[in-house]
Amino acid sequence: MAKPIPKVGSRRNGRSSARKSARRIPKGVIHVQASFNNTIITVTDVRGRVISWSSAGTCGLKGTRRGTPFAAQIAVGNAIRAVADRGMQRAEVMIKGPGLGRDAALRAIHRSGILLSFVRDVTLMPHNGCRPPKKRRV
Repeated sequence: MAKPIPKVGSRRNGRSSARKSARRIPKGVIHVQASFNNTIITVTDVRGRVISWSSAGTCGLKGTRRGTPFAAQIAVGNAIRAVADRGMQRAEVMIKGPGLGRDAALRAIHRSGILLSFVRDVTLMPHNGCRPPKKRRV
């Protein structure tokens, strides 16, 4: 019986591609999603591949403290620490959501030493939205 052909790129035959940490990223995109309950920071390269992410919940904060500006500041620090050693110097910032962590996250990104090429608000806005529920009869 013939031997099966090994899959290309499988773990058994060893990977020849570079490791994730070896990749240099000079420019990236920082996505900030600020809800009332949490703030999620995702750092991607310009193609959209995730390099690093953090949230107020993963930083050890629980309950209502996750929605605070201080929690957003800590989450940004954690996410950017991972990409700073990979050589990221410039970034674009996309901010989404109505939460309290919006401004604090932006200030923390600015303080980290990364040059911001632009800041864009990508919060979803309904152009008339869904039909409201029917009036309550008591």
